[in-house]
Amino acid sequence: MRFQPSGGNTIFRCVGFLILSLSLLLTGGFYLSFSLLARPLRQGKPKSLGMSAERLQRLDQVVEQAIAAGEAPGAVLLVARKGKKVYQKAYGMRAVSPSAEPMTLDTIFDLASLTKVIATATSIMILVEEGKLSLTDPVVRYLSGFGVNDKVEITLLQLLTHFSGLRPDLDLDTPWSGYETAINLALNEKLETRPGERFIYSDINFMLLAEIIRVVSGQRVDEFAEKRIFAPLGMKETGFLPRSEKLPRVAPTEGRDGKLLRGEVHDPTAFRMGGVAGHAGLFSTVDDVAIFAQMLLNGGVYDKVRILSPLGAYKMTTQQSPPGQNDLRAIGFDVRTRFSTVAGDLFPPGSFGHTGFTGTSLWIDPFTETFVILFTSRLHPEGKGDVVSLRKKVASVVASSLIEMLPLREQPAPR
Repeated sequence: MRFQPSGGNTIFRCVGFLILSLSLLLTGGFYLSFSLLARPLRQGKPKSLGMSAERLQRLDQVVEQAIAAGEAPGAVLLVARKGKKVYQKAYGMRAVSPSAEPMTLDTIFDLASLTKVIATATSIMILVEEGKLSLTDPVVRYLSGFGVNDKVEITLLQLLTHFSGLRPDLDLDTPWSGYETAINLALNEKLETRPGERFIYSDINFMLLAEIIRVVSGQRVDEFAEKRIFAPLGMKETGFLPRSEKLPRVAPTEGRDGKLLRGEVHDPTAFRMGGVAGHAGLFSTVDDVAIFAQMLLNGGVYDKVRILSPLGAYKMTTQQSPPGQNDLRAIGFDVRTRFSTVAGDLFPPGSFGHTGFTGTSLWIDPFTETFVILFTSRLHPEGKGDVVSLRKKVASVVASSLIEMLPLREQPAPR
C-alpha cells in the first residue's frame, strides 16, 4: 500500500506513515512485503499467486497482433508477482535485416530512457543515502557553471522530476561531439519556463545529473552504476557500450549513416557523447531489469544485497512533483503524466514506471506486488514502429489477471 509523501489530506498522510512504520517494524521489508521477497526471483504458477492463467494467455494474441500489424518485429515480455515470474515469452523476430533472427528471451536491448531510472536516478539516491548530496541542493553547488541564464535556484529534485524548466534536448542542428562538449552546452542552456512551474520532460536534466555523479563520486555514471548497482545485484547483462561477444544477442535498431545500429546507442545525443550519458546508453535484458524491479518492490534489497534503504526506495518511487501539479513524477519515475499510458487502464494509483524511445518499458505496482516488462525492437529496421497502444493493452491484460488481492477499498487514494 502506498501513500503520497506530500500534499493531500493530513489525516491520510498520518495514517499512511503509521502503516508504513508498522510494516517496517514487523517485517523489516517495504510496501508491506514479506522478507521472503528478498530472495532471488523464481518461477511461479499463476494460480498460486492469485492470478488467472487463462487471462494471462490473452497476452499472446495481443502481442502477436501488434507484430502482425507492423508495430514491432518482435518483443520479449516478463510478468512477475510476489517475487515470482508468472509469464515470460519471446515473440517474433529480433532482426529482419540484413538477415532474419528469431527473438530470444536473452536478447539484449537498447534501453534508451530506462537509463534514467535504472542507472542515473538510483545512483543519485545512493549518494543521497551516503550524505554526499541532498535532493534539495541547488545544482550550482556541484556544477558552478550552471548558474548562468537564471538557473541558480534549480535543485537536483527539479532535475529528477523534470520540473527544472529546461528544454527537452540539446541542439542537434549544429555539429558537435564529445561528453565534455555536451555538458558545457547543458550548463549554458536557457530556461523555457520558471523552475517548478511546469513539467517538461528533458534529457538535459539527466545529462547534468550524471555529471553530478561524476563530480561527487569521481566515477562516470557507467562506472558508478556497475560497481554499486549492477554487479552487486548480479545484473551481468546490463551496462553501457556492450562488449563484442554480446553483440549477436543485441536487438538492432535502425540505420545511421548507412550502418545498422547494433550495440551502439540509438539516442543521437548520447551517441555524440560517446555512448555513455545519464539519459540514455544502457543495454540490458528483461531478466536483469526484473532483478532491478524486484529490488525496488523489496524496499531496496534483493537476494540479501541492499542497494537502497527502505525509505530511500520509498522516496524514489513516490510522487515528488511540486504541490498543485497535475503531472506527477517520482525520482526519475513516471507516476501520472501523458507518458504513463504504459500503466494501462487498470493498475491503481501509486504504481510507477518508465518507457524508452526504442520500445522498452517497465511498470511496477507495489499495491499488487506486480511488475510488467515489455521490450520491443520497434525501431527495427526503418524506425517506423509504434508500441504505445501495445504497452497499454499488455498492462491492462496483466492487471485483469489479478483475481486475488486485497479488497478494493484498501487501495491508496488517488494522487
